[in-house]
Order: sequence, then C-alpha cells, then structure tokens
Amino acid sequence: MLQRGSDKFRRFLRNRANNFTLLGNHTSMARQSSKVEALYELCKKTFTPSGSPPPSSAAINKISSLLDAMHPADLGLKEENPDDDRGLGFFRLDNLNRVSRWTQPITYLNVYESDSFTMCIFCFPTSSVIPLHDHPGMTVFSKVLYGSLHVRAYDWVEPSQESKGSNYFPVRLAKLAVDKVVTAPCGTSVLYPKSGGNLHSFTAVTPCAVLDILTPPYREDMGRKCTYYRDYPFTAFPTEIKAEVGKEEDYAWLAETEPNIYMREGNYTGPTIRV
Repeated sequence: MLQRGSDKFRRFLRNRANNFTLLGNHTSMARQSSKVEALYELCKKTFTPSGSPPPSSAAINKISSLLDAMHPADLGLKEENPDDDRGLGFFRLDNLNRVSRWTQPITYLNVYESDSFTMCIFCFPTSSVIPLHDHPGMTVFSKVLYGSLHVRAYDWVEPSQESKGSNYFPVRLAKLAVDKVVTAPCGTSVLYPKSGGNLHSFTAVTPCAVLDILTPPYREDMGRKCTYYRDYPFTAFPTEIKAEVGKEEDYAWLAETEPNIYMREGNYTGPTIRV
C-alpha cells in the first residue's frame, strides 16, 4: 500500500509539473511580440518628430526586412477575393444588385500615430485611386499586403523648372521615377524627401491593401502639408530646357489641384500595440 501510494504521489507531481510546463509555454507565447508590435518598437527607436537626422541606410533595411515578412493576417486582414470585386459596374445584367466599383470607397485604417511616424493601411477596391500627391520632407515605406497596385511616381527636377508662359497656370517640372504594377508577395518600396518617387499615385488593379509608414507624419504647421497634383505631358507647356532633358516621356509638368478621393475610415482589428 505504501509503495502504491508513493507511485500515485509521484505521478501526481509529474502531471502537475507537465501542466505547469504547458501553462508556462502558453504564457510565454502570449507575451511574444506580434510582428506589428515589433515593427512599432523598431520605428519608435528609429524615427524623430523632426525627421532629422533622417533614418540611416541600416535602419531603413531593418524596417524594410520586417515589412517584407508582413502578411495580411499579421494585421487582422483577410485577402479580398477578386471574383467579388471585378469592377463590372452597371454593364452586366447579372450584377445589377452589386454596388458599382466606382462607388466603393478606399478604407483607411489607422494602426498607430505619433509625432514621429504614422502607421496605416489602405484597403482598395478594384480601380479605386489615390491621386498624385507629395510627401514633403518625409520618408515613406509602402508594402503591398495582397493584390496588385499600379504605382506612378515622380521626383521634382532640381533646380526647380517652371513654365513661364503668361497664358498658363503654374506648373513645375518633374521626372518619372516609378511606373509599374506591384503584386503581392513583393518587397517593400521606400521613397525619400528628394528621390525614390516622392510624389506618387496609386491605382488598384485588383482588390489590394497597402501598409504605409510615414516619417515624420504630415503636419501642416511644420511645413508638411499634403498637396495633390495633376500631371501633364512634357510637350503640353513651353519651356527653354528641351535640349537638357533626355526622353520627353520621362518628364511631366505637375499642377496643384483639389483632391478628388473617395475614402472612409475603418477600424483596425489587428494585434494591439502596447505603447
């Protein structure tokens, strides 16, 4: 009886130890940082409210690497099915009960915002557009999480070149930096204050989502106002620098315009960032 009692006691202790091990593993997993929280921590250590000094190449590579590994599920997103958003409009009789593609807004999700950086997600229906706009003095990371997105981007020609025709509205010369379709899975793109396509537009080829990190964030009183532009062909306005440019199709005149964008704010449902 004594032996059997001792055996039972040993089994009891062993089972309790196993239970504590399982509980400890579960607690450890719960305490592990999510990918988005790890990204937040790195951004917090790297960025400043003034944007000075600008992030180093090493820091940019580290942040890009974290973004490269990011998937929709890491941010509480579910990839849209292109069959549910074909952009058929009103022209298919079997789709009259659908909302047309051009009435569907882009959804903006605010993940985190501070004086140093903004982390946000844009969810695009097919054919929706964020028009050409700038990021003055800013560095911006963009990661397409799912779907396909057409990116067209420019950088200002320096020194500044403006059309001097008295009968024309003010325009400024920019050089094409990016004109391509980006499809997930893909690497992270980075634009800088004066290079990499600081002025860009997004057009959704399919339903898609983009994770953006902007540093420092837009702030009008600090000179970081978001301005929208319309682009015109190089040949549309007179200029005295024709001999100085290469291919004319690589250049465009940009004129400020009022934004024409259809966007709503949604709720971010991904992992919580513990500030």
